[in-house]
Amino acid sequence: MVKSTNEQTDSTDSKVFDRDWVAYYNAVEGRPPRDTLLAALERFEAEGSEAISRLAVDLGCGDGRDTVELLKRGWRVLGIDGSPEAIARLLSRPEVMGKPLETQVNRFETVVLPPAADLINASFSLPFCPPQDFPSLWQKIVNCLVPGGRFCGQIFGDRDSWVIYPSINYHTREQVDVLLQPFEVEAFEEEEHPGKTALGEDKHWHIFQIVARKR
Repeated sequence: MVKSTNEQTDSTDSKVFDRDWVAYYNAVEGRPPRDTLLAALERFEAEGSEAISRLAVDLGCGDGRDTVELLKRGWRVLGIDGSPEAIARLLSRPEVMGKPLETQVNRFETVVLPPAADLINASFSLPFCPPQDFPSLWQKIVNCLVPGGRFCGQIFGDRDSWVIYPSINYHTREQVDVLLQPFEVEAFEEEEHPGKTALGEDKHWHIFQIVARKR
């Protein structure tokens, strides 16, 4: 299994990634589901299978922008996030009331995924897995998905400006190709540009946008 490219051990070790997650949830409240999730759902729907029989894991679900879309389309959903605040916000949303939703407060380091899922959605969450724990998490994702199941989400590239933080994991294009060997890649975009975060901070983005079907 490929390891994350986090080998900077000099002065960058003193840099600590600190995010005000409550402010982030407030900033993104009401935003639509991610394009990678919508692309994956379109492929499932084109296959003609019944959504009601399908299980999705929303890994790093936040306050539920993607979870709500999955539930609206008839999926059963397990929403996992390391923040109790995020799960509380998700459960307070009227759109989830009476829907087949389970939640779990858990960190990437200790998360236990179900034995068989049809979709793992990880919208901008995987980079926050500690680098030393990423290989184990990725193997859990691969093992969890049934044949024909899909992964959709983002991985940070090695030119992203947040690579200065030792707690953030990132990958080269070659490493991402290795990670995706168990999959048929259905959509892949390498995105690199200056921009801003949801909180208005300047940031250089280097992102791999992925939709992939397990072989």
